[in-house]
Amino acid sequence: MYIPQDNKHRCDWCLKDELYVQYHDLEWGTPVYDDTVLFEFLILESFQAGLSWHTILKKRENFRRAFASFDATTVAAYGEKEIDLLMQDKGIIRNRLKIEAAINNARCFLEIQRQYGTFSNYIWSFTDGKIIRNFPVNLLELPATSPHSDAMSKDMTKKGFKFRGSKICYAFMQAIGMVDDHLVGCWKKSYD
Repeated sequence: MYIPQDNKHRCDWCLKDELYVQYHDLEWGTPVYDDTVLFEFLILESFQAGLSWHTILKKRENFRRAFASFDATTVAAYGEKEIDLLMQDKGIIRNRLKIEAAINNARCFLEIQRQYGTFSNYIWSFTDGKIIRNFPVNLLELPATSPHSDAMSKDMTKKGFKFRGSKICYAFMQAIGMVDDHLVGCWKKSYD
């Protein structure tokens, strides 16, 4: 277990190492409205399916390089040549289905932007623009899905997105701050 020197109380899950603590302290559960950052998390969460988030975080900069700094327009234009190059990139998760899904999801993302003005407008509509605040006391109380993530998953799948099951959508909601699942007592927990 990694113990930070600042003596702040944190969610237990992040005490693996400094990388996880920094992610917890600076990003997880912080509301995100910027489409580029939302696209980044959309891509990363899809690659995380079946793996640990820690694995993805360790490869995050490699993903950033491989996916054009998470520029959706560039990724949407990827074809077989780029897929072949990504399949050879040891710095990312070399899963053809996930790579193809990332490209497909970039195209869907751009379509959502056209329809809704921004992807943020669309994604935050699932909570009516509000942050859902849960008050888990321990990790066992953290849900894996919710009615909101179920609805998001269903709608995104209908719109053509891949790797968007309810569990992935819920993790996405936690990551982008639509859901505050910081444990009670964590210094990041908001009680408003």
